[in-house]
Amino acid sequence: MTGTTGPTGTVPTRILLADDQENIRVAFRMVLDAQPDMRVVGEAADGAAAVELARHLKPDVVLADIRMPRLDGLEVTRLLAGPDVAEPARVIVVTTFDLDEYVHASLRHGASGFLLKRSGPALLIEAVRAAMAGDTLISPQVTVRLLRHYGFAEPGGRQEAAVSLTQRELEIVRLLAEGGTNAEIGAELFISPGTVKNHVASIQHKVGARNRVGIAAWAFRSGVCASGDNVVG
Repeated sequence: MTGTTGPTGTVPTRILLADDQENIRVAFRMVLDAQPDMRVVGEAADGAAAVELARHLKPDVVLADIRMPRLDGLEVTRLLAGPDVAEPARVIVVTTFDLDEYVHASLRHGASGFLLKRSGPALLIEAVRAAMAGDTLISPQVTVRLLRHYGFAEPGGRQEAAVSLTQRELEIVRLLAEGGTNAEIGAELFISPGTVKNHVASIQHKVGARNRVGIAAWAFRSGVCASGDNVVG
């Protein structure tokens, strides 16, 4: 990263916003600039400008809307993060439209996250930090559908007992697989989001998952979550 040193002694994550709606860019900037470890370094109102700015500014993370003039967010993602890119960027697709084709195309093009705009500021911040950690965060509203698309909900995976989760970890797994964010899980279990985050990290290690989607996939395969009937969203 090339940003300046922040108040905590760490270099802030440099973020580029790409959205054709100015009010969205303003809202995102307010949320992200309020974080001590983040700084918005540029804005683009169309996809072509986003690609040009990203190549010039070399931000750590690009937040890209899907429906933009000139180039849409999917093409922006392919050009900045696709498999043929020598130095891929971390692109998080942020959209109003909850369409499976967008989710699958975004991930296929190398996106580091897929968020619905209605997910709220907490998940936006979490997605940026996840991308910086090499993880992929997907809006809980689409997670279960994504698992079904890839066949993760089929039985026959590793069994619950084989990984020795604690009762609290099992509670967190079930809520996570139902689409809960760290804040929502914490509120449900009367613990802090930070405590939930620590539990999630422990669960990832135990079940061999790369991210939250991997945990949810394990939950469905192992029978911890027998169905998606009660999913959020």
